[in-house]
This record gives sequence, structure tokens and C-alpha cells, in this order.
Amino acid sequence: MATRIPKKRWYIVQTYSGYENAVREDLARRVESLGMQDFIFSIIVPEEKIIEKKADGKEKEKIKQIFPGYVFVEMIVTDESWFVVRNTPKVTGFLGSSGGGTKPVPLEENEINNILLKVGIINKPSYQHYLGKTVLITAGPFENQTGVVSSVDDDRELVTVDVEMFGRATPTEVSVLTIKEVE
Repeated sequence: MATRIPKKRWYIVQTYSGYENAVREDLARRVESLGMQDFIFSIIVPEEKIIEKKADGKEKEKIKQIFPGYVFVEMIVTDESWFVVRNTPKVTGFLGSSGGGTKPVPLEENEINNILLKVGIINKPSYQHYLGKTVLITAGPFENQTGVVSSVDDDRELVTVDVEMFGRATPTEVSVLTIKEVE
């Protein structure tokens, strides 16, 4: 029987509201002092900058917590790493753990990616390299058709492919997930 190698995943740690940054710093110190760098990788407190207008008309930049009371931790859950996080001062537990020694439930990849995009830790992928290239459409009503990419919409993850129909190029919008570059 093959042993499963645990992979690092993102978990949500609950804290006392207002102590998120203190928990992040305390946990980072504990990771360092206890040698847990191979199990606990990233600790973030999602924040965004907002501009507040004062009564006198002046604008003030303020940093606002997106998820008050929560710290996001990328880690491999072992008994030791779980213990280190749980026993950090001001941590009340893991979101998705019912207590009584049950392990927490990790975030789905698309959930954490949306959060990491919002706070600028990761960037939305660019598909501009497809522009002007010949591609094969691999799914949908135009499956197995080839054409040249004439435009790219990175935000919507769509490309416009000029597919030949009835003797002329017809622009067709398809997902970047359904194209493959032809060499």
C-alpha cells in the first residue's frame, strides 16, 4: 500500500477580532522557533486599501481587513503543525473543525485563489501569448476546428478565434481552456 504524501493546503484560523496581525506575527515566530518551516509556509491576513472621505472633505487612506477574525495559513496538517497553530495565543480554532481533535477542512483551490487575487499575492494569468497564433478548439460546438486568435480577454478568460466557415473567417468566442496551440 502506497503512503500518501500530504500536500500543503490553505486553512482558515479563527482569532479574536482585532488580533489578526498579532496572531500572524506570533505564529510566524513560533514556526521559526519550533522549526516548522517544512509544514507551515504562508500566513496572511487579507487586507485592502480603502479611501475614506472625512467630514472636512479630505481623503484618508485606510487599511481594512477583508475577513475580520480570520488568518489564512498555508500548511501541511500534521499532529505537530496543527498543535502549533491551535496553541498560538489568541487563536480560537480552525474554521471547519468541530473541535474535539477533528482535523480542519482545507479551502478549495478556487476559493483561496480568489482571495489571493484580491489581495495581490497572485496575479490573474495572461493569455496574450495566443494572439495571432493558430489554435485547435478542443471542446464545444466548434470542436476540432482550427483558426487564428484575433483577440484575447484576460479578465473573462476568453479568446476570439477566426474560424473558417463557408469560405470566410468567422469570429468565434471560446474559453482559453478549450484551445490548444497548433505547431
